[in-house]
Amino acid sequence: MKLAKRAAWPDVVFSGLNYVVLLGFGLLTLYPFVNLLAISLNDGLDSLRGGIYLIPRQFTLYNYVSIFQNDGLLKAAGMSVARTLLGTLLGVLGTAMVAYSLSRRDFVLRKPLNVIIVFTMFVNAGLLPFYLLIRDLGLMNQFWVYILPGLISAYNVIIIRSYFESLPDGIVESARMDGASEFQTLFRIVLPVSMPVVATVSLFIAVGHWNAWFDNYLYTSSNENLDVLQFELMKILQTTQGQVVNGNNGAAAAVKGMDPDATRAAMTMIVSLPILCVYPFLQKYFVKGIMVASMKE
Repeated sequence: MKLAKRAAWPDVVFSGLNYVVLLGFGLLTLYPFVNLLAISLNDGLDSLRGGIYLIPRQFTLYNYVSIFQNDGLLKAAGMSVARTLLGTLLGVLGTAMVAYSLSRRDFVLRKPLNVIIVFTMFVNAGLLPFYLLIRDLGLMNQFWVYILPGLISAYNVIIIRSYFESLPDGIVESARMDGASEFQTLFRIVLPVSMPVVATVSLFIAVGHWNAWFDNYLYTSSNENLDVLQFELMKILQTTQGQVVNGNNGAAAAVKGMDPDATRAAMTMIVSLPILCVYPFLQKYFVKGIMVASMKE
């Protein structure tokens, strides 16, 4: 018993050091977010002095109020929500169907299509040919330009395909013996038991759609009804910076709530909040999906 107690002490010390180190890394990771929150809640004039770390010196909500006073912000937020929901749903369905086909060993074109999909991850034709393609397809100033061009990602296909390949073959074989079609096998058998990887890819796609703004700038900037939240906030930030420069007095501009740093921090909080609310519910699926999809039998 004494030997067992003595042997436990090194384990306790090692575990304690691990907790301390991990806690330190956790605090370092959390600090930038807390710092931005403090700046976003601080007075614009006072923010110019710098030295704001964890808590605001002069608390105010004016940075958020000035952003939400923009007339087009609510419409842009609705457009971002619609884009994220529809893009995530169609993206997961399309990616899952492609991944399921490539995971079937009896699919004749399985190997060449896998090579082609991986090849697209390393070779890109460039922005100009892609822009001309979008124009020729008639997607300029259309809502579907947000959805169709990036509907299927090669990286996501590989993740879901690897997960499907790790499933027992008996699942698919039993469904076929019962007379199920390939679509029924996928949507009634395979996808319900693959929720970890589905949640993982859904999070990837949703974050990509929610944060996207460059396609809005390239393809739909002439149609204000299609502006997304990120693009609208970028315009607010550019307006704020322009007012500060034209005012020739950064302090005077900050008094009017036009400090670019405080505005940028408030915008970061606004666009991060939806993802922060969703991620905790998907975290367990996210970790499991990544781990299982990276392993094969």
